[in-house]
Amino acid sequence: MTLKETLNIIQQLNTELDTLRPISPEQEKVIMDKFRLDWNFNSNHLEGNLLTFGETKALLLHGITAQGKPLKDHLEIKGHNEAIKYIEEVVKKERPLTETFIREIHEMILKEPYKVDSITPDGKPVKRMIQIGQYKTVPNHVKTKTGEIFRFASPEETPAKMAELMEWLRNELQKKNKIPVLIAAEFHYRFILIHPFDDGNGRLARILMNFLLMMMGHPPVIIKTEKKIEYFKALQLADSGNLEFFINYIAKQLIWSLEIMLKGAKGESIEESDDIDKKIELVKSQLAKENISTLKKSAATIYPILLKGIIPLLDKFEEKCETLKELFIEFDRQLFYTSNEGSGQKQVGVKDTKWHIIIANLVEGTVRRDQTLINEVNYTFQLRGFKKNISVHYMQTSLKVDFREFTYLIEVSNNSQGRWEYPYDKALPESDLNKLVNTMIEYILKQISESSGFKP
Repeated sequence: MTLKETLNIIQQLNTELDTLRPISPEQEKVIMDKFRLDWNFNSNHLEGNLLTFGETKALLLHGITAQGKPLKDHLEIKGHNEAIKYIEEVVKKERPLTETFIREIHEMILKEPYKVDSITPDGKPVKRMIQIGQYKTVPNHVKTKTGEIFRFASPEETPAKMAELMEWLRNELQKKNKIPVLIAAEFHYRFILIHPFDDGNGRLARILMNFLLMMMGHPPVIIKTEKKIEYFKALQLADSGNLEFFINYIAKQLIWSLEIMLKGAKGESIEESDDIDKKIELVKSQLAKENISTLKKSAATIYPILLKGIIPLLDKFEEKCETLKELFIEFDRQLFYTSNEGSGQKQVGVKDTKWHIIIANLVEGTVRRDQTLINEVNYTFQLRGFKKNISVHYMQTSLKVDFREFTYLIEVSNNSQGRWEYPYDKALPESDLNKLVNTMIEYILKQISESSGFKP
């Protein structure tokens, strides 16, 4: 397909898209979320980032880091994502592209200075510090596959070359009947020829290209990692004088973005054929990090949950209730449990007994033998004879622990939101213990408030 044919298709897609504008905020968010995720993964992967698509998504959506992957790779993804969100906001404000803006974006995508292996002019290996937001101070020429050196602008030439590039851009943007993809693609290539920074030039070139496209009403172009050979080949042909081939390559990728945007604007699914593979990869990468438990319900798994989780929980709850007891004539508490021995419940009176003794006795009697297992523990705490309103008979809160096949569920039975479930190899976290205690206390306070008219 020639460049002229590609541009005709882009024009047709733009015309169709214009008939659907304005796109609703909900549809626009779905479209941009897809672009942003694909853009983050592919652009960084092109430069050697080791995070998979699933790991990239897990990091950006859930903050989950990939085990065994360099910290630098995580920082690059986070920084790149921040830069994309930033330019989305800047586009809305119609801020022009300047050298200051370019340096800001460079700082975002690289996050912090770091060292890389390098070679001195006389061939000695050294560690070189990569600076962020500053133009290069040493040459960053590269050796091609043929062994020849491809030379970018020298450190001394870079400031002037960047000024010339920005002047060229200003002139192009002022032209009538300008074609956005021609300007954005050529800017990308001219920027790469200068290679103004120590590192991150490829990612930055693609971000700036997409900023220009978005500024002129187009969606961003995504250079997919599986097509990186074609992308680098297009750059190499541009180096040899065939710039039109590179621009046509970029324009073809814009067609994909416009087609995605059209589907989204129509409310159609924008998932691609390989999206399901990405989702499978995401699930696998997340599960690999979460140390999925395979422990089943047994004496050995129930015992520590009771002693190290339930006892501290009830201890802390009753400690919090001490001052509340002064508002009532008396209090009571009951512990019930069911086991696989017989049918019916067994009740343990716990009004005057320490929790660790009660639970220990319960465990000793029903969990010690592997064939006898506790299925459920129910605790009820009741305050009776409210001194501020004697017509109110009692106030209470309760807790249930359900021992399931692979997990145990703790539930505040008078609160539909108070449910916490864990595998047997995970102890009750301190933060969740506090939430459970607070949920139980708040329920009593609510009853006090309703009975007295006082709002705590």
